[in-house]
Amino acid sequence: MKIGITCYPTMGGSGIIATELGMMMAERGHDVHFITSNTPFRIQFQRPNITLHQVDVNQYAVFQYPPYDITLATKIAEVINNYDLDVLHMHYAVPHAICGILARQIARKDVKIVTTLHGTDITVLGYDSTLREAIKFGIEESDVVTSVSDALIEETKQVINPNKDIVTVYNFINEKDFAISINPDIKRNYGIPDDYKVITHVSNFRKVKRIQDIIHTFKKIRSQIKVKLLLIGDGPELSKMRQLAKKLGVAEDVLFIGKQEQVAPFYQMSDLFLLMSEKESFGLVLLEAMYCGVVCIGTRAGGIGEVIRHNETGLLVDVGDTEAASQYAIRLLTDEEYYKDLQLHMLVDIKKRFASAHITDQYEQLYQELIDGQSK
Repeated sequence: MKIGITCYPTMGGSGIIATELGMMMAERGHDVHFITSNTPFRIQFQRPNITLHQVDVNQYAVFQYPPYDITLATKIAEVINNYDLDVLHMHYAVPHAICGILARQIARKDVKIVTTLHGTDITVLGYDSTLREAIKFGIEESDVVTSVSDALIEETKQVINPNKDIVTVYNFINEKDFAISINPDIKRNYGIPDDYKVITHVSNFRKVKRIQDIIHTFKKIRSQIKVKLLLIGDGPELSKMRQLAKKLGVAEDVLFIGKQEQVAPFYQMSDLFLLMSEKESFGLVLLEAMYCGVVCIGTRAGGIGEVIRHNETGLLVDVGDTEAASQYAIRLLTDEEYYKDLQLHMLVDIKKRFASAHITDQYEQLYQELIDGQSK
């Protein structure tokens, strides 16, 4: 197959999934073309069947804003014609699905379009009345639409109500990047005593992540256990969270690590991962932590409950319930038998449901059915 992929080439979850999927398709012998504004950061080496097509947006005096969408659609059409693509996989309904649909019309080729909804295109943009019809158009005019969770499908139905079936295909990670490998020097390098437990959170520090709940939860845990909190990432709430840690008197035990390209070493020295978001379409960081053997506590928000099976592979609390989160955390960090039981079931479950080969199989079959005309 000849597959075109358009995504945001940054460190966000959608870009990671799109890039990893493309590389795995290339490993299976398919020709993969990334059509993006820059090189996806996960591509660290070249394969003969991976081609990168950069979209360069020129500045025009007549336009206040450069016409990125038109430029992208034109570039996609050029790649369709020059490489005779079979399938376009567009990550996000707006703007990418729209650009793919326009590119197909420009190229005048019957290339099939798969659109994956990752969350922001529905949970944020979908509530903007000026964009709702465009998102609906992008979904309905795609040949197949996938979602990263059942919860996101339900929200899409409520917000957009498209006349289109949407199928759930879960996210995955490259297991090689997150294999369990404990380096005893990691904790020491960050000045963490061996007898301290480590709690970790990774995000872009937006309000929706509710970092304040993590810090409040941590304060309650810290009152009973020797523990450090690692907050990894950067974003608009960072400064406020530093102030909150000082206000609550826990600043000496909260380490603000900043944005990191390689997060596996931090997971590998962690005993617990917290994700207290009020909205989360999937929660890719949960998979990353779990593959490193870290038991997670998350909220009952969006797709988190599809990743964590409560009291089987991790624990769930209501949004804002720092008391329940702290009590669960204290038990996990003091009851070794309970922790190992959850950890064992967690590792078996994620390797079964979220294995990269399994998810890649699903997309490969979906592409092939589209090309063969078998997909509805």
